[in-house]
Amino acid sequence: MPQPQTFTLAELKQLLDGHNEHLANNYISQNLIVARHVVPQVVSDRLAQGPLLMPEMRVLVVKSGGSDVVLNLQPRHLEKGMLLFLAENSVVEFQHIMPETSGFGLSLSHDLFSLALGNHVPKAFDGRLRDFHLRLQPHEVDVLDRIHRLLYDVTSGPDHSAQVTLHLIGSFLCQVDHLWSRSEQVSREGQSREQRLFADFIQLVNAHVAAEHNIEFYADRLFLSPRYMSTVVKKVSGRSAKEWIDDALVARIKVALRYTDRQAAQISDDFGFPNTSFFSKFFKRLTGLTPLQYRQS
Repeated sequence: MPQPQTFTLAELKQLLDGHNEHLANNYISQNLIVARHVVPQVVSDRLAQGPLLMPEMRVLVVKSGGSDVVLNLQPRHLEKGMLLFLAENSVVEFQHIMPETSGFGLSLSHDLFSLALGNHVPKAFDGRLRDFHLRLQPHEVDVLDRIHRLLYDVTSGPDHSAQVTLHLIGSFLCQVDHLWSRSEQVSREGQSREQRLFADFIQLVNAHVAAEHNIEFYADRLFLSPRYMSTVVKKVSGRSAKEWIDDALVARIKVALRYTDRQAAQISDDFGFPNTSFFSKFFKRLTGLTPLQYRQS
């Protein structure tokens, strides 16, 4: 599989420079893009060229059309009325983009994100999730659209206020977090206590598995004994807690092997393995391939 090309905000700005018909209804700077009409043809052509590593956070709301994508190695189908969030350094491969696809989106650098939200980072963006997608009601799309439109009107005006821009970015992101949180709450309302514990366990694994591989860490975070947590996970999912941890870890390692040129020793260090030999044996046990064989396959 080809390695992804990095697709930064600066590169997107450069791509659109010279295509004035696409710059209308889009505010573009080195740290922020407020796109009123997503996926003009010049961008679609670039997105279709293979996997892309996107360093900055991105939020997209689809208003028409749709796309089939592979997002952090997981297939997704996007269609009208869906919201997509990509955390920093997500790897995206667009397999098919419908010609009529349009929507609105927000992309921003880490520094701008920190300035907009300060010390209050909503749960949806605190690092526990690499990506998520939501199906929105028409009125929910409309609320986000109006906030987004106001943000565009402010940023595209002469001598716009930096403080107003930051507050509007924060408002947009907080509304996205509200929609995500409500979706999570609805999904949990019909769950038993054991199902909620399992959901919390999976969230913790997604947030910490790159550094934490042991059951004890997750049990401690859930204020449970390792034995009881393992029993709950097995009962709810039919799989052991260790299997979930190992599978999530392997998925992260696969991304590093497929989409970076880091050597096995470096990846082993990145994921906290004691040495390269242990790392290779672990990966082969779970996949049937050595890290090198997987990279070359």
